[in-house]
Amino acid sequence: METRPLFRLTFILFLIILLFTFSWYSLNLPVVSDPSQSSSWLCNSKSRVCAHSGSVLESEIHKPRDHMEDFPHHPLDPLTMREIYKVRTILSTYPPLLPSFPAIHSLSLDEPHKDLVLKWKEGDPLPPRKALVIALLNGQSHVLSVDLDLGLVTSNKINHGSGYPMLMMNDISVAMQVALSHKELNKSTIKRGISLSDLTCVTPSAGWFGPNEEGRRIIKVQCFSNQGTPNFYMRPLEGLTMTVDIDQKEVVKFTDTGGGIPVPKGTDTDYRFKAQKEPPKMKPINPISIEQPFGPSFTVEDGHIVKWANWEFHLKADQRAGIVISRAMISDSETGVPRSVMYKGFSSELFVPYMDPDENWYFKSYMDAGEFGMGATALSLVPLNDCPRHSYYMDGIFVSWDGKPYVQPSIICVFERYAGDISWRHSEIPVNGFNIREARPKVSLVARMAASVGNYDYIFDWEFQADGLIHVAVSLSGMLMVKGTPHQTADQIPNQEAASGPLISENLIGVVHDHFITFHLDMDIDDTNNTFVKVDLVKEETFPGQSPRKSYLKAKRNTAKTEDDARIKLKLYEPSEFHVINPSRRSRLGNPAGYKIVPGGNAASLLDHLDPPQLRSAFTNNQIWVTPFNRNEQWAGGLFTYQSKGDDTLAAWSKSRNRAIENKDIVLWYTLGFHHIPCQEDFPIMPTVSSSFELKPVNFFESNPILKAAPMSEEDLPVCRPATSS
Repeated sequence: METRPLFRLTFILFLIILLFTFSWYSLNLPVVSDPSQSSSWLCNSKSRVCAHSGSVLESEIHKPRDHMEDFPHHPLDPLTMREIYKVRTILSTYPPLLPSFPAIHSLSLDEPHKDLVLKWKEGDPLPPRKALVIALLNGQSHVLSVDLDLGLVTSNKINHGSGYPMLMMNDISVAMQVALSHKELNKSTIKRGISLSDLTCVTPSAGWFGPNEEGRRIIKVQCFSNQGTPNFYMRPLEGLTMTVDIDQKEVVKFTDTGGGIPVPKGTDTDYRFKAQKEPPKMKPINPISIEQPFGPSFTVEDGHIVKWANWEFHLKADQRAGIVISRAMISDSETGVPRSVMYKGFSSELFVPYMDPDENWYFKSYMDAGEFGMGATALSLVPLNDCPRHSYYMDGIFVSWDGKPYVQPSIICVFERYAGDISWRHSEIPVNGFNIREARPKVSLVARMAASVGNYDYIFDWEFQADGLIHVAVSLSGMLMVKGTPHQTADQIPNQEAASGPLISENLIGVVHDHFITFHLDMDIDDTNNTFVKVDLVKEETFPGQSPRKSYLKAKRNTAKTEDDARIKLKLYEPSEFHVINPSRRSRLGNPAGYKIVPGGNAASLLDHLDPPQLRSAFTNNQIWVTPFNRNEQWAGGLFTYQSKGDDTLAAWSKSRNRAIENKDIVLWYTLGFHHIPCQEDFPIMPTVSSSFELKPVNFFESNPILKAAPMSEEDLPVCRPATSS
């Protein structure tokens, strides 16, 4: 009886030793099993932890925040909800707008003057907070400046030029209600065998096509059948178009020329995963993720200041522009002192013309940012699919038509990217006495937003590399805008060349179209005094007897003195580089510090310059423009884009003024383009297609800024293996 306590103690010690031995063995030996059968992951990580496959990392899901408690920390921080409510209160008592409250079409930060922002340091008082408001009242567009500190409207200007403010959701809702209550629509849908309950309508913008459409805000309405599919875009009621006066709330024109064109079937149009009846006919791809055992390397301070490696920048969401990068600075590779690269960068306008002169198609020449808003159409990103693990998600605080704020959650994500790319490398063959194998992985930081503008999805990536390069990419996905046709096969089309596009499915034509995205890039290389230099590669021929060579290339620098000198059409057989330099900042060798814009794949608009859509989007006539900085010149399509004539665009400012740009505070404008000839692979939803450009340092650093970057080794990373489920 007296030996039982000793026995119990011995047994407990045995269990502890056994448990410790098993734990050590589990952590230090790989576990091999069938990944498809695993429910957990074990990790050989020298006390680092791999996440359980059933767990959800906190960074993967953006936790809802109470934005009523937000307050600004930086001069460029967007208006808070409290500030927006304060603006609304000020406007509600402003006599020129009484007795009724106007429809608010934009309410955003009226950014402080640039010199105030550049002088501001962390800890300083913020410059006066102001709001820029665009309101519509009694058919007049007002541009108001509201001083939040004074509690007053300090400026109220009425737009006397062409165009109207960006559409709001209320405008679209009104147009829908008017269209759906129109008797002729009911007749046309019944004639096609479609019930009103199966009808989904969309509101294409009207563009501008002459004086008959002036003096009132109009919008087009076209309808589709959603019977049996959420992908109603593939089931158009072809030939049916209504023109609606938004303010008068009436249909001013009804067109139905679609007799004999069937509504395409909904078979195989549902793109959702749950609707797929069979697995794909390919070898399964196992789940993939980037593990970061020490967590992400970037921080987001005060909600908007992103710091990563040698980069620091301000990031925010804008209702019109979408994602906005400001005050982008990189640390000098020699001194570690932050140096300015770009004051502000964003997509200023998107021009999307469709190539069909048909009565129901000619007006489809969208200017998405100025008509609908890239931020306004951005929806929450999908964790692990839109953005990887360890992403940081940012909300947008926007304003509805009644002046009240609302939260657009998780529309921007920030994450680190590693795709197996190489940052730099070199190997030496041992024959020379050097046995060298040096390589560095390329890890970058991405800020991403995706906007769903009707049928199309636009993905914007701003990617920052430690070598100083900024890679800006635009990717397209979503659904085609298709045209109904009576034909089911290509050989049934009597004149295929006359069709507006190829047949992409039975009874569906994919109409040829373009996409042009114009970026506003306020480059501040080491300060605001910058110069644009075009470096031409010119063929030189050798003299007889000079060399076995007949020709070679020389780089010839041409400094742009005025805006005319800096209008660039890209030419493959007349290659050039395009530099923005600071002539006052020199390297130890005497070269001016600079950045160059490196175009990727691109396309140019081929429309006639007098075609109404091209008149409105004449900013796409060149791929590059350079203008002096003007805080009132931010939108390439003009402040009032909707139904505008093109009288207040980048092209209008630049051509009429031809201002001096040498050694000035200048803005670089770059247009990235796509020609899209649809194909069957684009049905029912398009695989993503991308194009991009780069902003790359040129003599900005004294040498390779990532020369001292450390290589990765196995000891730096966890080794995870799937464990068999019990």
